[in-house]
Amino acid sequence: MTSPGKRALIALAALSAALTGCSAAASDDVEVVVGYQSKTINTVTAGTLLRATGFLERRLDELGRRTGKRYSVSWQDFSTGAPITAQMLAGKIDIGSMGDYPLLINGSRARGGDGTKLVSVTGYNQRGALNMVVSRPGSPVRELGDLAGKRVSTSVGSAAHGTLVQALRRAGAEVSVQNQEPAVGASTLESGGAEGLAQFVAWPGLLVFQGKARPVYDGAELDVPTLHGVVARDEVIEERPEVLDAFLKAQFDATRYLHEDPLRSARQVADATGLPPEVVYLYNGAGGQVTFDPTIKPGQREALAADVPFLKEISALQELDLGSFIDDGPLRAAYGDRYDADAAGTANPSPIRGTDPVCGAEVRDPATAGEVWLSDEDSTSPAVSPTCLLRQIRQAETQGRAVRAAYVPDALTGTRWFADKATWVRDPAASPESRFVPFATPASARRYQAEHLGAVEVGYRDAIGEA
Repeated sequence: MTSPGKRALIALAALSAALTGCSAAASDDVEVVVGYQSKTINTVTAGTLLRATGFLERRLDELGRRTGKRYSVSWQDFSTGAPITAQMLAGKIDIGSMGDYPLLINGSRARGGDGTKLVSVTGYNQRGALNMVVSRPGSPVRELGDLAGKRVSTSVGSAAHGTLVQALRRAGAEVSVQNQEPAVGASTLESGGAEGLAQFVAWPGLLVFQGKARPVYDGAELDVPTLHGVVARDEVIEERPEVLDAFLKAQFDATRYLHEDPLRSARQVADATGLPPEVVYLYNGAGGQVTFDPTIKPGQREALAADVPFLKEISALQELDLGSFIDDGPLRAAYGDRYDADAAGTANPSPIRGTDPVCGAEVRDPATAGEVWLSDEDSTSPAVSPTCLLRQIRQAETQGRAVRAAYVPDALTGTRWFADKATWVRDPAASPESRFVPFATPASARRYQAEHLGAVEVGYRDAIGEA
C-alpha cells in the first residue's frame, strides 16, 4: 500500500507534469496580430485583399507544418494609421500598414527595446497623386488659391496634410486647418462646415464619384513620391523572423493576384469595404493611380527623408534614424535575386493592355491609355487615347449600352481620373486621334490652355458628341 506522503509526492509530480505540458502546448500556439486600414486601398496587399484571399493564413499553415506550431491571425481594422501605432507601442499589434507620414511617426515613437521598422511598401504613386484637395460642387473654390483664408478639413500628421501644406506654400496661401478623421471631414465638407477637404485615397475619388465633391488640387502636381508601407515590431523581426517571412511572402502572393486580375481584385476589395468597385478600380486597376510593388525604392527613401523636417515642424515627429528604421533585409531574403533590379524600376507592373476596339490600334503608351467599363460587361475595354475613349463611349451609347465607368489619364500629371468627372479641352492643333485632352482639375486644364493657343474647355457630353 502506498503511504499518504508518497501519494502526495506522486500527485505533486503529476501536477507538475501537467503544468509543464500546458506550458509547452501554449508555446505551440502563435497568434499574429495585423493592423490594417480596409478603406485605405493602397494598402490592400497587406490588408483588405490579403485578408480576403487568405494568403497569409495559408503561408502560416505551411510554416506550422514545418515547425509543429499552430499559427493564427487576428485582423484589426482602423480608419487611420495613428491607432495602429498606438497598439503597436502597447505590444498589441505585431505588423501594421499605413501611409508615409504615419509610418515615420510610428518609427519615431516606437524606440528603444520596443522599436519598429519599415519592412516593405504596399502601394505608391511616383508623383504624389494619392492625395488630393476637393471642394463642394457649385462652390466658387475651383483651384487651391481660392481656399486662402478659408476652412479646410484634413487629418493632421497624414500624408494628405503634408500635401496640403506643401501645396499652399507653393501657392503662397494660408488656410484654417480643421483636424478631422476622413469620414468626419467628408461630412463637414458636405454640410458647409469647411470649404475644402484634403485627404488620401479613396476619399477624394469616392466623394467625386458620389457627386459630393469636385477636385481642386491634384497631389501629383508636387511631383514627389507618396507611398504606403508595412511596419513590424522589432520583437517580431528579431525573435519571430519566420512569421515576418511568411507575411512578406503572403504580401507577394496578394500583389501577384492583383496584377493578374485587377478587376476581380477591385471587386473583392469593394465587397469587403462597401466602397463602390468603380472607385476601387480607379486606384487599384490596370494603370491605376496606385502602383503595387513591395520593394523599397531609392526615390522613396529620399521622399521619406524630405518628409521628416515637416513632421518635426508640426511636432508630430521625435528623433528618427531613418537609416536604421528602413530595414529591407527580411524583404530581400523573401524576395530573391531580382530585388535590386525591381527596386530600381518605377513602371507600373499592371499597365493597360490590349487593342482598342474602335480605333483599332494596340495600346502602347500608358500616358494616353484609358479604359471603358460597360455595365453589361465583366471586363474593361482598352482605349489608345482619350479621344478614342470618347468614341467608344459614343458607340456604346448609340447601341443602347450603359457605361459603368471610364478612366482617363490627366494630360499633364498622368493622374488617372473618371472621364465624366474630368475637365476636357479641345485642342484644334492636335491630330484627330488626340484632339480631346482630359485633366483631373480645372487648374491643370488652364495651364495646358496657356501653353496651347486655341485650346478651349468643352463639356464632357459635348466632347463625346464631337469626338
